[in-house]
Amino acid sequence: MPDSISPVAMRNLLIVLGDQLAPDHPGLQRIDPTRDHLWMAEVTDESRHAPSHVARTTLFLSAMRHFAEERRGEGLPVHYRRLGEHPEPTLGDALRADLERLQPQNVRVLQPGEHRVLRQLEAACADQEIPLEVLDDPHFLVSLEGFRSWTKGRKQLRMEYFYRTQRATLGVLMNGDEPTGGQWNFDADNRGHFGRDGPGLLPAPLAFPPDAITRECLDDIAQHLPDLPGQADGFDWPVTAQQAQQALDDFIQHRLPAFGTYQDAMWTDQPWLYHARLSTALNLHLIHPRTVIDAAEQAWRDGHAPLAAVEGFVRQIMGWREYVRGLYFHFGEAWHDWNALGADQPLPALYWDADTSMQCLHQAVGQTLKFGYAHHIQRLMVTGLFAQLLGVRPAEIHAWYLGIYVDAVEWVELPNVIGMSQYADDGRMASKPYVATGRYIQRMSNYCAHCPFDPAEALGDKACPFTTLYWDFLDRHRDRFARHPRTALQWKHVEKMDPERLQAIRDQADELRKTLAQGDRI
Repeated sequence: MPDSISPVAMRNLLIVLGDQLAPDHPGLQRIDPTRDHLWMAEVTDESRHAPSHVARTTLFLSAMRHFAEERRGEGLPVHYRRLGEHPEPTLGDALRADLERLQPQNVRVLQPGEHRVLRQLEAACADQEIPLEVLDDPHFLVSLEGFRSWTKGRKQLRMEYFYRTQRATLGVLMNGDEPTGGQWNFDADNRGHFGRDGPGLLPAPLAFPPDAITRECLDDIAQHLPDLPGQADGFDWPVTAQQAQQALDDFIQHRLPAFGTYQDAMWTDQPWLYHARLSTALNLHLIHPRTVIDAAEQAWRDGHAPLAAVEGFVRQIMGWREYVRGLYFHFGEAWHDWNALGADQPLPALYWDADTSMQCLHQAVGQTLKFGYAHHIQRLMVTGLFAQLLGVRPAEIHAWYLGIYVDAVEWVELPNVIGMSQYADDGRMASKPYVATGRYIQRMSNYCAHCPFDPAEALGDKACPFTTLYWDFLDRHRDRFARHPRTALQWKHVEKMDPERLQAIRDQADELRKTLAQGDRI
């Protein structure tokens, strides 16, 4: 049952959401344990409005329960609704029921990372006529007001310019007014692949096997949410701030030096490679992004990691992570409605079972279902690219990404999928669509070596579906991109293609769509 808390003289009810678990949560700084209470809730809707990977739900619930126990240990009153201990299906329903009983003078919450959640909280408080105060979230490097100020007067918003501004403002990897190393971006040095011999012996990331609290979460999920997709047998994500710091130390010591070179590389049956595995800890507020950035910069200053690796890592956090959050709130809920390319295909069944002969998708989706994880190139240039070339409805691929990845919170997932991955936002986030043939995947991985399809072929039984759909994509969107300054060269190849060959590609692409829409396999 929920904690027994007397409503007498309750001043503030502080809502702590599952992705706001920082030990230095600003709502805790001025709390009076005799008059202020914490409120947390596990509700089934948070795992079902987009079908949540069982490891994702386990991560959130375990981290929440650990946080609540730590706060209780500090003497703070925590009102906690556990899964299965109450009938309310949504966060708003659960809050509404407790507001009616507790009647606090005020409710406080950090800015939620999803518009839907804020709407629920606002409605529950309005029903009880209790004020809701939304606090700024200091867990990010750039405030929402700071991002709005940066956007003023700009005709186009581009991450690279945002990133440079923040590097200079925050003094990260700077030599006075100039970037360390004489250039802002070392992306050209960070596109290495493993070659035929593969990655060799890789440093295994530090794992955090389930403790008693996590095991209890797994049991509760099995009982109350038995139909969630994915597996959690190998769950080993950090669920406390202490574990998050240990995960950071492990990455800095063992994988950061090679991260830059191989951050875009992929390899069969190797889900982690040199990646940090810190996005879950960052997105649940278990560790602050400045802590992560400072540790990486210090590794370079100590001569432990090359500048290109550190800059590439910093750019992902200070650049993309902060930038997409700003864009999410800048454009608001309009993200959900955008479909600039008119995509209308259903999400193929293979995204739920990895049952396909295409080895790149079999690998990327297979490891996603197993771990709830795939690194950024697998998401952008395998699962995302295929959905874009196929023409999957943006809302469907968005829901898949939001539910299936352990680190997914809508503020970071939605702009990345609708914008960068699918170009459904008409270029608000990225200046061009990220499209390529199967040759890109062949260059960056060994997937194609184990695949029945040939990435060089667009027609015939051995044609790579990525390559067929790529040329069809260029043809279908010729009017939009043929004169685009960053894509014109790609589209010129379509102009030169033999009309009969192009028609054959269109026909084969149509057959691929028909096959997948019917639920059949490729």
